[in-house]
Amino acid sequence: MWAQLEILFVLLSMSQGWAIIMSMRSVKQILPPTPKHWVGDGFHVHPVFANKAFTDELSPFLMFDYATPQHFPPLKSGSSPRGVGRHPHRGFETVTIAFQGEVEHADSMGNRDVIRPGDVQWMTAGRGIIHQEFHSSSFSRKGGVFEMCQLWLNLPKKDKMTKPNYQPIVNRDIPAVDIHDALGDISIKSRNGGEDCVAESVGKVRIIAGSFHGMKGPASTFSPVELWDVSMSKNATVDFPFPEMYNCIIFVRRGKIDIVGEDNEMSHVGPQAVALTEKNGAIVRIQSKDPDTRILIMGGLPLNEPIAARGPFVMNTWDEIAQASRDYQLGNFGS
Repeated sequence: MWAQLEILFVLLSMSQGWAIIMSMRSVKQILPPTPKHWVGDGFHVHPVFANKAFTDELSPFLMFDYATPQHFPPLKSGSSPRGVGRHPHRGFETVTIAFQGEVEHADSMGNRDVIRPGDVQWMTAGRGIIHQEFHSSSFSRKGGVFEMCQLWLNLPKKDKMTKPNYQPIVNRDIPAVDIHDALGDISIKSRNGGEDCVAESVGKVRIIAGSFHGMKGPASTFSPVELWDVSMSKNATVDFPFPEMYNCIIFVRRGKIDIVGEDNEMSHVGPQAVALTEKNGAIVRIQSKDPDTRILIMGGLPLNEPIAARGPFVMNTWDEIAQASRDYQLGNFGS
């Protein structure tokens, strides 16, 4: 009974707008969609963060490539799969999310894996790894629609030379939480002789990393990180609690949204655009404008450390970048 009353209080507070006593984050800047370019011959991507990539404004995230849905015809027998061949990384993590199609991964630590729709591969380059990424053999043979994204996530200075690691995170292991309209009506229905609080779901949050409404994501991280894959129905208004001291980034995969700041200030974000928010509130209020709106909400505690990035290496100093290049040339990666 007490648990039901607690739920009712939370839902009523949301429906009556009481949640606004917690400050709403405002939008600092909206980055428009960027022109696409090819990474290898398999990934036709928007460099989402554009000239903000590798800056403190995104920390701990570094870079973000998004491949919009694209049809690939079947490959002829004997053809090489599309993708990117062996290449090195040091000093950060790559996070690849498959939405449609399949990505096949292999690395110098002996890991081999195929991620399918809804799956995530979380690779820690650490002190050095060599890997490759291709369309899977099955997808290459059959063809189809391909959609994915890859994020680069920085490692703290103390962890940059950690042992490389690979986390295969399959769709079934990613918890999904129903979300409810912050301005919607609450009803109480009799069920089995008792009273239950009922609020219609307006979407879901898949928690890849961090936590949402008490549910924790499966990814293990080196610093506090949130990464949520969100679906929303049309005209829903949802309040997303987000730690005020974290950077918070909202990317629109599909549809259109408004981000509601203090004094109901509206910031419109269209497809393949991204919003960078101020650290001035503990609630991100989002209104969806299209059916089946899909967004990624990400962020974390800023590392507040120097960023030196060149090619596939991200360290803290340029001397460390030079050392990474020497180590790779000498064959000291992948162990």
